[in-house]
Amino acid sequence: MGLTGNARAVGGDPAVGEGSAVGEGSAVEDDAPAAGGPAAGGRWQRGPLARLLPETAEQRALAAGSFVNSLGAGMFMTSSVLYFTRIVGLPMAQVATGLFCGAMAGLAAGLVAGRIADRWGARETQIAVMLAGAATVACYLVVRTFWPYLLVSVLLGVVFAAGKSSQAPLVRSFGGENPTVFRAYLRSSTNLAIALGALIAGIGIQLDSAPAYLCLVGGRAVGFAGSALALLRLPRPAPLPVPGGRRRWEALRDRPYLTATVLNSLMSLHYAVPTFLLPLWVVDHTAAPRWMVSGALLLNTVLVIGLQVRVSRGVDDTGAAGTRMRYAGAAVLAGLVMMAGASGRSAWVAVALLLAAVAVYTFGELWHAAASMEYSFGLAAPHAQGEYSGVFGLGAGVAEALAPAVLGALALTWGPPGFLALGLGFLAVGAGCRPLIARSLRKAAEAAAPTTREA
Repeated sequence: MGLTGNARAVGGDPAVGEGSAVGEGSAVEDDAPAAGGPAAGGRWQRGPLARLLPETAEQRALAAGSFVNSLGAGMFMTSSVLYFTRIVGLPMAQVATGLFCGAMAGLAAGLVAGRIADRWGARETQIAVMLAGAATVACYLVVRTFWPYLLVSVLLGVVFAAGKSSQAPLVRSFGGENPTVFRAYLRSSTNLAIALGALIAGIGIQLDSAPAYLCLVGGRAVGFAGSALALLRLPRPAPLPVPGGRRRWEALRDRPYLTATVLNSLMSLHYAVPTFLLPLWVVDHTAAPRWMVSGALLLNTVLVIGLQVRVSRGVDDTGAAGTRMRYAGAAVLAGLVMMAGASGRSAWVAVALLLAAVAVYTFGELWHAAASMEYSFGLAAPHAQGEYSGVFGLGAGVAEALAPAVLGALALTWGPPGFLALGLGFLAVGAGCRPLIARSLRKAAEAAAPTTREA
């Protein structure tokens, strides 16, 4: 509020193209002066501030691009609806239509962009997508009627999806010796950037003027452009050769990966809990003060920023990912039950229950995110990382589109029994991930194994 090949070598080191050599970057780090000064033997140690950053220059460039882009995203997500309704003058129904059409257009775009990144270069594709995003968002500054707004929204939906899938091969190429930790670092820093962007947007919303909102929209365009600028520092990882006998769009035929995608999509419905379900539940069904909505979101964000890297350590194969998914299902169930229990309580009892619920739920979110990243990277063929990520993103996009309707129909309509039913569903999905994916991997291995017949 966030991928290995034919032999299923999960958690392996990513292949790096000619000229990018992560090992060379690490050697430079060892010899370069760091903030902490020289240690015994004349070698420089990374200072306290430097230790907060990724180790290699390539990782820092990729993280910087992601951070700047997410900062702009936080500004835009927080203020865009108000800009379109209060400044542009579009009805809320038209704004919602544009958002929905953009999300739908992005579903297929991510798959295509991922394939382009695999075959023609992830660095160039990602930079092109960021520049296209800057130009597309800038068009919002002159939009005044519905149809131009709808066109720009569809284009921006394509940019969002293409950005995610084209970034994945870069994350694999420059993940270093511990790609799990680097992926978790990216998610943590992304959440921090979005939170900071939301705080900046709060200033513009408080001013509530056309120039303030225009600055926030412009800030989103600058975020895209700044990300492209940061990515120019990356070397170009060479696309990996495609093994013989592989067919086009192999990710759509990879049953273990599709199994993980479907299960992750079902579990991803819970991401709408803090942003959709909780605010409506707090305001309409509990005696908790309204500031509790902001407090809950703040607690969720702080925990994700502070704990994602720690929670993700050790999640480097599908078995560990399946265990974390089981933890996630149990934690989300417990969090939902406590949220439901806040209804009908006094204000301060409701506040205590809601804060506890959000804390427990967030651990479920953290465990799910760690497992999801391992499935997305660990089960993907290295030479087709972008294509596989596009498929995984397709599942997540469907979940994002359906989540408000599913959560609203169950929890908001049925109340506490609906919360319980929803939580039990997440528990079942989490518990089923490890055995179902293991079974799918076993069947795929059996189908690929050569068979011999007795004469």
